[in-house]
Amino acid sequence: MIENRQFQQLRVVVVGQGYVGLPLAVRAAEVGHKVVGFDVDAQRVKRLVLGESYVEDIPHARLAPLLSTGAYRPTLDSSDCADFDVAIVTVPTPLRDGVPDLSHVEDAARMLGRHVGRGATVVLESTTYPGTTEEVFGPLLEHASGLTAGHDFHIGYSPERIDPGNSTWKLENTPKVISGIDPASKEAVRRFYGSLVDTVVPVASCKEAELTKLLENTFRHVNIALANELAIFAHELDIDVWSAINAASTKPFGFMRFAPGPGVGGHCLPIDPSYLSWRVQRTLGRNFRFVELANDVNNHMPDYVVRRLVEGLNERKKSLNGSRILLLGLAYKANTGDARETPAARIAELLTDMGAEVQAADPHVTDDAHPRAARLENLQRVEVTPDGLAAVDAVVLLADHDAFDYPLITAQAPYILDCRHRLVGAHVESL
Repeated sequence: MIENRQFQQLRVVVVGQGYVGLPLAVRAAEVGHKVVGFDVDAQRVKRLVLGESYVEDIPHARLAPLLSTGAYRPTLDSSDCADFDVAIVTVPTPLRDGVPDLSHVEDAARMLGRHVGRGATVVLESTTYPGTTEEVFGPLLEHASGLTAGHDFHIGYSPERIDPGNSTWKLENTPKVISGIDPASKEAVRRFYGSLVDTVVPVASCKEAELTKLLENTFRHVNIALANELAIFAHELDIDVWSAINAASTKPFGFMRFAPGPGVGGHCLPIDPSYLSWRVQRTLGRNFRFVELANDVNNHMPDYVVRRLVEGLNERKKSLNGSRILLLGLAYKANTGDARETPAARIAELLTDMGAEVQAADPHVTDDAHPRAARLENLQRVEVTPDGLAAVDAVVLLADHDAFDYPLITAQAPYILDCRHRLVGAHVESL
């Protein structure tokens, strides 16, 4: 049987140093664990070794003391992961043609399996469909190690709840759902995360923990789709949907505010609900209709934004073809540089294909932003200036970063399509 280790000064490996893995590794090092941050991206590791953070939630100043003391060590070398007490996997789980791609999870399991020892604990945090931990992750660890999960080492699942740019809810004060493949594994996982966060929430099984993450994001996805479709119909009915949302938000019970927008982005909403839908279809042979409807609505919001822009320009006797359009905000949400699955990419693509001259401004999404903004590389980037605003035919506000000078934008831009309901003016239209 497993001899449980004391969770003090543990050797911790965090596989994946992105928006989830880096904050986790830094937090573990700050509370006293000895942490190795493993990643396959050489440029990413090089920057971390130099004390440069590419994740906005982790400023450079938090890295410096951990690097100098050796409490945190980023590496490309998988041999540095040997002899760990706890390993956490936080690698991406993208969709490929609508099918979950677990290749990064599988690679991480094979790598860790070569180093897992008796009494160690391995936890998967990557978002995935229910059953992954026990049906895919665990068997790969066992095959690579020659050991037996639950007898020789612990396995658990704990869904990540990182919200980039959220200054209120951070890793340490956000309740952490945890699970294990057996009671001993769950207890080992609970003790480790108990050293990192204020509140640990154990659930009965890994499948329940995996479903918890998908439920959280499917709930948001479906309700955002409702708000988006409502905005489309309200505009056609000549009703101010934003006023209605504000009024409904005064109800102290039975209502939760969700706002329309140009589309959904990040890793969670465009991808995670489809993992659940895929699992239901594959296992039960039935469609998850709510997810499919939400996907349809949210995926087509960039098309609706372009259609509204065409209508707005037509009312001003201008054609989109040949017009100069300035997109404000390339990130998928305000006050972050996260451009994963950003709707801005699709909007820019549609506008360019229709003959518009597209410019973009975003103080957060820079050339060295993490991750790099796919499909935005060739977009003309500009600064927001009075002359630049006056020279465009339309401004489209996609991500309402606080860093934007909104009085200047309102005063100088001739026509604004505001997808975030941030601006007011006679020449401003809200989505």
